[in-house]
Amino acid sequence: MSDNKVIIVGAGPAGYVAAIRAAQLGAEVSLIEEAQVGGTCLNRGCIPTKSLLASTEALSLIRRAKRLGIEVDGIKPDFTCMMERKNEVVSRVVKGVEYLLKANKVKLVKGKASFLDLHKVEVKTPEGKEKIEGDFTIMATGSKPVLLPFIDFNHPAVLTSERALELTQIPQSLLIVGAGVIGCEFASIFGPLGTQITMVEMMDRILPQEDKRISLMMKQILQKRGINIFTDTRLEEIADYQKDGLTARLDNGEKISAEKMLICVGRSPYTEGLSLENLDLRLDQKGNITVNERMQTSEQRVYAIGDVVGGYLLAHVAFEEGIVAVENALGVDSKIDYTSIPNCIFTSPQIATVGLTLDKARERGIEVKIGRFRFSASGKAQALDETDGFVQLVVEEESGEVLGGQIIGPHAADLVHEIALAIRWELTVDEIGSTVHAHPTLSEAVMEAAKKAQGKPIHMT
Repeated sequence: MSDNKVIIVGAGPAGYVAAIRAAQLGAEVSLIEEAQVGGTCLNRGCIPTKSLLASTEALSLIRRAKRLGIEVDGIKPDFTCMMERKNEVVSRVVKGVEYLLKANKVKLVKGKASFLDLHKVEVKTPEGKEKIEGDFTIMATGSKPVLLPFIDFNHPAVLTSERALELTQIPQSLLIVGAGVIGCEFASIFGPLGTQITMVEMMDRILPQEDKRISLMMKQILQKRGINIFTDTRLEEIADYQKDGLTARLDNGEKISAEKMLICVGRSPYTEGLSLENLDLRLDQKGNITVNERMQTSEQRVYAIGDVVGGYLLAHVAFEEGIVAVENALGVDSKIDYTSIPNCIFTSPQIATVGLTLDKARERGIEVKIGRFRFSASGKAQALDETDGFVQLVVEEESGEVLGGQIIGPHAADLVHEIALAIRWELTVDEIGSTVHAHPTLSEAVMEAAKKAQGKPIHMT
């Protein structure tokens, strides 16, 4: 147990988990948060978007209910009710985190933090200023949306991902600039609501960080749903701002008019106003705080975790980094293994990946083979009427070790963890393929992909 004092700046996923773990190790913990507990994830990201996706996915299911033998009339979305439910879900989750902090005797300080020196932080609270001293400090200040400098973000037609979650009416038309994870998730939210969507992506494909086969299939699915997609195209300027929308000019000469425009071209670390000049912290070219494998900064007693260090901008990575930082600060040797981090995209259908793609493996000079199984050959997927997509395993040629996996299809975010576990413990496709999976289940697709890589396919040629 420890009797150290730990200051944590930021109560998002990284910060609140770090605070709880530090308290478990016996530290006296002060957790400073300027806004709401839970950060972007709970309040303006993961939780509210998944709540809305649950509503729009239910809407899509009802619309195709006749294929399942059910007649439904008078279907229409109630956007006000959807947003109210989203707010209720967020409130419950935030209150749950606040309860955990209180139960673990974490001192929550509401206010804006700035560093006086290595061991002192000043917090501007509604009541005044409070100075907090600590033996260790953990930076968990998160990130914010990147704002394009030539766009007027004060105009009501211009949205960030955060503002999009505050809409009170369904937009008739939406221009989404950036067809990465956030852009594709919002397309999956507003598409079923009847919004006419156009997506613009500067790279040569949507979801450019994903396996090419997955990017292509997702593009085809979105286009089939009536979404217009421009790739290898940039937003050049806003030709005209109107009272009820805007007109954008693309670098291919196209003019797009829309009621709303959503800008989701990335996120940047949040470090402004913290008086970091009073610390000797090293930053990279993008402004991320640099850390070692122990999440330790260039200041020995200062650690940084979550989005503010760059890398994986994922809540579950932030959770783990928070634990690793605190344990190292308080004398427990701890490291994070990034090789088996699952990355999930909550589009419809879902996408989940882990480890190496085929291209990345080949870039490293690794001889690999592929095991792929389509959901159209899955009995459970057929029963669910959700047959788009596939499971793909990237396998080391000689040993059969699983190096990566990519899934697009029903419940991909749940299925990916079997592959993550295989990568983490260096399992082979023989070991996955010979493990009996329950039938009929979607997880059989992982087993079938392994059998395909073995050269022993059963339900697929």
